[in-house]
Amino acid sequence: VAISAELAAILQDATQQSQQSQGLFNPAIGGLVQLWGFHADEFKPVKPDEKQIAKWVAADPQMSDISIVRGRAESKNKFVQVDLGGYAKGYALDRAAELLRKQGIRNALINIGGNILALGRHGDRPWRVGIQHPRKSGALATLDLNDGEAIGTSGDYQRYFIVDNVRYCHLIDPRNGYPVQGVQAVTVLTRGVHAGVLSDTDSKPLFISGVQGWRAAARRIGVSDAMLVDGQGKIHITAGLEKRLEFTDKSMRMEVEP
Repeated sequence: VAISAELAAILQDATQQSQQSQGLFNPAIGGLVQLWGFHADEFKPVKPDEKQIAKWVAADPQMSDISIVRGRAESKNKFVQVDLGGYAKGYALDRAAELLRKQGIRNALINIGGNILALGRHGDRPWRVGIQHPRKSGALATLDLNDGEAIGTSGDYQRYFIVDNVRYCHLIDPRNGYPVQGVQAVTVLTRGVHAGVLSDTDSKPLFISGVQGWRAAARRIGVSDAMLVDGQGKIHITAGLEKRLEFTDKSMRMEVEP
């Protein structure tokens, strides 16, 4: 298929992000996301056929299956279906920040679907933002965002359905083809040139790695400030981010990890 230069750059960058995460961030599994019904406007409480899931997992679609030559994208794996839902919001943040800076706007707070990037300050203080509580209305915590910092959260509380008292969310483990269990939310704090993109992509490998593997995944992709809320509501947080947050729910159990 013919693609624009901008989309080619996006696919190439998303491929790099995917490889760095050892395939846990994998936009090539759009077919699996569709199989689970998460491309629909309303999510039906229906689990896909196990054989269909196994078929997709065996096909192992990867971003590296895509080659881009002279403005055309091709794939050697027919199971590759690109879903940039875990990338595009962050990309849009960076593009919006770039456009605002070109207009001479030095102070702004950009919010795209819950991913937030800060430019400058809010008057004489930093921009203050909240992190959604995964099981209650309102914020779990608040923090001040400095110039060029972005924050993003992946959670199981907006796009999901329940079957037999089990919650199935849109965050799918590409290794087994099933929605991740045992994690309610992951938040990452990012900074730098591509802070927006990273605020979107970096939460996914941590979410998929779960309570046992999230710290190793964070180190692998260079995330120093992150928080995971597990299935029982316990907070697991890096020491750096813990110092930045002001928790509104003081009753939640917490484990600070180096």
